[in-house]
Amino acid sequence: MRYQLLKPLSAALIAAGLTLAAADITAQTASVGAAVTPAIAGVVAAGTAIELIKEGFNGTEGPLVLQDGSFIFTETTANRITRIAPDGSISTFLDNSNGSNGLGFGANGDLYAVQVLKPRVGIVYPAEHARTLADGFEGKPFGRPNDLVVDRKGGVYFTDSGAPPRPAGSPAPAEPPRDVAKPAVYYITPAGQLQRLAADIERPNGIQLSPDEKVLYVANTAGEYVLAYDIQADGSIGPRRNFAKLAGWRQTETGSSSGADGLAVDASGRLYVASTAGIQVFSSKGEALGIIALPKAPQNLAFAGPGKKTLYVVGRGSAYKIALQAEGYGGRAK
Repeated sequence: MRYQLLKPLSAALIAAGLTLAAADITAQTASVGAAVTPAIAGVVAAGTAIELIKEGFNGTEGPLVLQDGSFIFTETTANRITRIAPDGSISTFLDNSNGSNGLGFGANGDLYAVQVLKPRVGIVYPAEHARTLADGFEGKPFGRPNDLVVDRKGGVYFTDSGAPPRPAGSPAPAEPPRDVAKPAVYYITPAGQLQRLAADIERPNGIQLSPDEKVLYVANTAGEYVLAYDIQADGSIGPRRNFAKLAGWRQTETGSSSGADGLAVDASGRLYVASTAGIQVFSSKGEALGIIALPKAPQNLAFAGPGKKTLYVVGRGSAYKIALQAEGYGGRAK
């Protein structure tokens, strides 16, 4: 059965929970110059337009589909969550979001978010359900919670990227940096217990489950590979393995980087990775299928629209959409 999103919210959410931004601005959707896709078998036809929805957003992350086919995403630095409707109109879904970054829905329609202003993981919508689930580990606050995915049991997998790296040659901060938890992958069990699953990843970032929820994928921004873990019955994970080799891995002033960021899966189990090289597509076995280059490096992505056959991509202040042949996985909002 396909997962039905936001049943308890539905019309009431649309009527009361959405504040129209600037008199219901309509996005000016247009092809971005000559930006088109290559052919990727079963995924996208050659020459498909990469359409710019709008640019000028502040800190684009965390896209997620709503039941009506629209999608929401976080403007982390603007401290809000924004909605783009199927007709292109733009509205504010939630103000004062505590710097929400990655998003996910629970089975009852609660909206979960990793938050960076006061680092924590919790429910941010609806207001009557809002609460903090975790804000640190073993007495240390999280550094920068980055992304999450909610499993069908009600557990939450999330990443904490740790304290942001300081660029080489930049002046030392006036105050010593906070003593924060080291970068890690965590799991909040359905009973609310916080467990650290992996603490050996340089910069854990995007996180996603396979459609059957037997495999957990983690993007390591500093690494050359997307990592994969087999999931045990209790939600814990087995040993890490290199799942997919990323194009564009290089040395930077703050260390090595592939720019690997948000992740999404389609109904066939293919994995889509936002990175500095573009949207990298891999088979369920980790085979590289192709790369969709965008005008600006993508940060995160999600399937939405009729049949979940439109890929929405956000990054560097811009939002795009691409019509695909592939269909997004219907068992989760992302």
